[in-house]
Amino acid sequence: MANIVNKLIAAYKFVFEDIADSRTKEWFLVAKPYQPMVVVGLYLMFIFKWGPKIMKNRKPLKMDTIMIMYNAFQVFCCGYIFISGLYEAWGWKYKWVCEPVDQSRSRHAMKVATLVYMYYLLKILDLMDTVFFVLRHKFNQVSFLHVYHHTGMVILTWAATTYYPGGHGTAVGQINSFVHIVMYSYYLLTIAMPQIKNNLWWKKYITQLQILQFLLCVVHMTTIVFVKDCAYPRWISAMYIPQNLFMLLLFLDFYIKTYVKKPKEKSDVKFDGNETKLKDDDKEQNGRIQHIIRNNKNSKIELRSIHR
Repeated sequence: MANIVNKLIAAYKFVFEDIADSRTKEWFLVAKPYQPMVVVGLYLMFIFKWGPKIMKNRKPLKMDTIMIMYNAFQVFCCGYIFISGLYEAWGWKYKWVCEPVDQSRSRHAMKVATLVYMYYLLKILDLMDTVFFVLRHKFNQVSFLHVYHHTGMVILTWAATTYYPGGHGTAVGQINSFVHIVMYSYYLLTIAMPQIKNNLWWKKYITQLQILQFLLCVVHMTTIVFVKDCAYPRWISAMYIPQNLFMLLLFLDFYIKTYVKKPKEKSDVKFDGNETKLKDDDKEQNGRIQHIIRNNKNSKIELRSIHR
């Protein structure tokens, strides 16, 4: 028994200390696996159990000021990471395929590692998106796609910061930061200026941009598979590509259901005791026209279906 325990301790030390990047493994929330696990665990407990229980008998919180500050901060941070990433790496210093991880302590290498770490912390901050949904009673937006994406990004960026904070894989964060600049700018405008919400035509195209993002990331990580002497670890693609293909399929499914297939119209006739609310006098459904005839004398509604 003691031998098994010693082997487990040795394995833990090897995986989370010996092969971790020596520059980042002492940073807060890096290398030690229980730290991000606690963060993700608390997140899941709040959005699925504690949060709904707390808000069950409470009105949705009015958080416009907080949301404006939060989205503005997200735009600023994503903008900083994107611009710094261009300057330090993907603008002209990095090659597009098989860029190795510079594990030295040079100014440039440490700057890139710091940007990867900042990106990881920003993915933890992204979890607040779901917390705000719960506090504002937008439970329908706490979907599998949303939760899976947010928790998955925390785990992936933790691994990147712990083992490979730089090189070929950082293009994923570069692309994602640009997408989030656009996305959080949209959220900021809809909250700060609600009167223009219906005039913002780019909501549909943000989803298209997210789909393009996952496609580009899959292509980028697939390229290293075909380079034999790649200076960036090729085994990473075996972990990354299935994850991003799954995300691509989820986003495509969401896009098709939301924007391609028109949802079936639901009847707007609601019965509340003896009270009836009618939105439209005529509804066309499944090739039929239902004429709604009021009988005020008996307070009844007669529905006649005429087949076309």
